[in-house]
Amino acid sequence: MERRAAKPTKSAKSPATDGRRARGERRRAELIDATLKVIERDGADGVTHRTVAREADVPPGLLTYYFATLDELLVAALSAIADEYVAQLREIDEHDDPLAGLAALIATTAGTGRRRAVAERELSTLAARRPALRPTAKDWREAVADIARRYTTDPLSVETMVAAADGLCAALLLDCADADPGHIRDVLARALGQG
Repeated sequence: MERRAAKPTKSAKSPATDGRRARGERRRAELIDATLKVIERDGADGVTHRTVAREADVPPGLLTYYFATLDELLVAALSAIADEYVAQLREIDEHDDPLAGLAALIATTAGTGRRRAVAERELSTLAARRPALRPTAKDWREAVADIARRYTTDPLSVETMVAAADGLCAALLLDCADADPGHIRDVLARALGQG
């Protein structure tokens, strides 16, 4: 009885598959970036498959290939912002003076972080009406609360600092003025009952 040679097995991922996956991930990131630009310019209500496709300079059908619904697109955009912001907050939480790090991050709302902050604010407000967005919208608040817990175990003080951080971000967006990280740190410390 003659045995057949076993067929060689394919590796789990061929180089072509990895290349397609990487291109797909890049395209998805580009579409999310285009979505954030639309949100910054027109608000969350301005996000449609057509407006994002136009911003990304792709056919609308390509957008629906990656994001079948607007909720899916908005969740992806909010997740991208929240993930970036939470990663920055987690880094800050490891510093010797997390309040100073948080104050510096909040201060970027008046400058280099404005786009992220505007989009996050828009999407968080939208989350009040769209339940699919709520879990992600709450992530940054929990990361700020983790920083507050480095200074106190009092739940009310933690909640006060989270509210202060949120209010400071909103004020900077409205004022469009330079931010003083030292002043922001003082406000956060006061919210924690320090200083």
